[in-house]
Amino acid sequence: MRATWWLVGGMGLGASVMYLSDPRAGRRRRAVAQDKALHVVHAAGDAAGVVARDLVHRTRGFFFNSMGRVRREEVDDRTIEARIRSALGRVCSHPAAIHVNVEQGRVHLHGVALKAEHPRILSRVRRVRGVLDVTDNLQVFKQPGSHPELQGGAIRPGARPEFLQHNWSPAARFVAGLGGASLLTWGARNRSVPGVVSTCLGSLLTLRSITNIELKRLTGLGGGRLAIEIHKDIMVHAPVEEVFAFWRAMENFSRFMSHVESVRTSGEDRSHWRVRGPAGMAFEWDALITRLIPNQVLAWKSVEGSTVENAGIIHFEPFHGGRSTRLDIRMSYNPPAGALGHAFARLLGADPKRQMDDDLLRFKSLIELGKATGNETVSREQLSPPVTPPPGSRVH
Repeated sequence: MRATWWLVGGMGLGASVMYLSDPRAGRRRRAVAQDKALHVVHAAGDAAGVVARDLVHRTRGFFFNSMGRVRREEVDDRTIEARIRSALGRVCSHPAAIHVNVEQGRVHLHGVALKAEHPRILSRVRRVRGVLDVTDNLQVFKQPGSHPELQGGAIRPGARPEFLQHNWSPAARFVAGLGGASLLTWGARNRSVPGVVSTCLGSLLTLRSITNIELKRLTGLGGGRLAIEIHKDIMVHAPVEEVFAFWRAMENFSRFMSHVESVRTSGEDRSHWRVRGPAGMAFEWDALITRLIPNQVLAWKSVEGSTVENAGIIHFEPFHGGRSTRLDIRMSYNPPAGALGHAFARLLGADPKRQMDDDLLRFKSLIELGKATGNETVSREQLSPPVTPPPGSRVH
């Protein structure tokens, strides 16, 4: 086994030397490699500084918070009430429906609250510094019903542990990375079932700490349509009515999007997509238009159970007295294997974000010049609906 690793390493080293010492392109390649190495060093130094500052601040915060709990603190009632108000905003969907009275550190709660939130409210108020006792006079209701104070609002889950949050802090990522690397190293040295489990867990934990992406989005399991997000802006010199009509006819997508083989519409709001993925693999799914405001907004999403869950929304905004249009494009999709699948696709040369840039350039050329860039042969007459040149433009 060791001889195999030496052989692989020697072949890799030899290939690297040949790549960098090429008489025609070797100088440029060495310069690019040097720049990338310097960038990695500087980025690592910046990351180390961020982690160190975060660790120092969290250590100081933990120390002073612990000291505050040990020592008796003289706090006036107005300060306690303000602290309670701040705490309620984290655990209660309708904090304004709760009235707080504080008398010498003793808290009286009045008003209405939802039954699901009631225990969490009392527990959080009792943990506020300076509170000596809590009297519960709240009226609890299982459903909002007809009570105006309980209408609307957003569910507040309260403070979540650091490692259960969507985004980890630099200190948490550093600690998780160390733990993941330790599990990975131990698992690689132990050829057993626990070793395999340790290797898998260590790999996932290390990737989670490096990317700061939730595991469900990283692996694509339960990530919905939000594993990968793309946001682009583009200005097109054409009236908003013409640009919107072009995007509304989704059959046009295959005419300028290099990875879309076909889009067939059926009815007013349903379409069938066929897309070419990495290594020539084809994926198909159905999509529904979820929001449509003529000349302003167009949004769609894939139906439930699609192979590649995705969604998109485009905002159209007229500029320069209606002669130009600004498009704000947001798309999200969940490829097979999530963000890991996205990274693997990039290794195969299929970068969706770069493809989107190229596709938008072709779209801009189609609208403004009547012909896509590069080797494309699509003209205005082939578009659906046909696009008329803007006044004063030249068609090549």
